[in-house]
Amino acid sequence: MQQPIYLALDFPTWEQTDRFLKTNNLDGVPVKVGMELFYREGPAVIEQLKKRNHSIFLDLKLHDIPTTIYKAMKNLAKLEVDIVNVHGFGGSAMIAAAKQGLIDGSNHAQVPKLLVVTVLTSMDQAVLEQELSIHQPVEKLVTDLALLGKHNGADGVVCSAHEAQAIKQVCGKAFLAVTPGIRLADTANDDQKRIGTPTFAKKQGVDALVIGRSITAATEPHVMYQKAIKEWNHVFS
Repeated sequence: MQQPIYLALDFPTWEQTDRFLKTNNLDGVPVKVGMELFYREGPAVIEQLKKRNHSIFLDLKLHDIPTTIYKAMKNLAKLEVDIVNVHGFGGSAMIAAAKQGLIDGSNHAQVPKLLVVTVLTSMDQAVLEQELSIHQPVEKLVTDLALLGKHNGADGVVCSAHEAQAIKQVCGKAFLAVTPGIRLADTANDDQKRIGTPTFAKKQGVDALVIGRSITAATEPHVMYQKAIKEWNHVFS
């Protein structure tokens, strides 16, 4: 992917988002818009970001019946963002419906990349087994969901850096691995469990990173963003 690092705009309002981007000279960087901001501001926030030439990953992790997902993705395609996603646990019909919705809603414009969310980076083997009664190893579950996505039109997955290499082995190098749960040195893990640094992620074959609090909660966010870019660019995958 040409845009390797998406900045997670996990702010409650556009006003706060706008102030953060301007104050820290981060206009134009690739961004991830999640539920918190999108559910408050709606499509207007996407339009504002597009005016400033941000590449946008719209991270809503949709999960519903195929018909609903098809209609939702048909609407989201009209926003002309770069990436959208659905939960892999929605199954093959739902993933295929998501892809078709994006195609039908794009009106001959560029179709957004469709990613399948595998296992959240806030979860580990203990959570799978003790809370969800899933006894399959994390890596096997993630690669199975990746293959399900690939066979039903997805362009890649959202996964932790720890599974990226295995995903590439079963789905091919062109199948995208986009990784959240990235932490720079000397920053807190917060509620993430399966984490990694930009260096570790790139060595595992990750195509793009999503970084939030390591940058947004830093004393100098612009400096931290540039540090992440520099670290990524100095690693040979």
